[in-house]
Amino acid sequence: MKCALVLVALCVAVAVAVPVPDQKAETLKYDNSINGVDGYSYQYETSNGISAQEAGELKTVGEASALAVRGSFTFTAADGQVYTVNYIADENGFQPEGVHIPKE
Repeated sequence: MKCALVLVALCVAVAVAVPVPDQKAETLKYDNSINGVDGYSYQYETSNGISAQEAGELKTVGEASALAVRGSFTFTAADGQVYTVNYIADENGFQPEGVHIPKE
């Protein structure tokens, strides 16, 4: 019985220690555009330090059309560290880069 109580107390302590996302964050900046059938772009920034931007364009790959996307996003992790990820997504797949992402 003591073991069960310790386990319950530990679970409650862990649940309380997990940071809650900032549910009161506000959008500070937002912009988007659609360039006909050829592409799009968007960007946004929130009051809790999250920002993102992305642009995509239609390109020809062989005899097919494919969407090529380039973008980035930034956020602050629970440990206070700010992380930025830059990425490309195209016929070669999703290719993220960031100082915290291991390189092959």
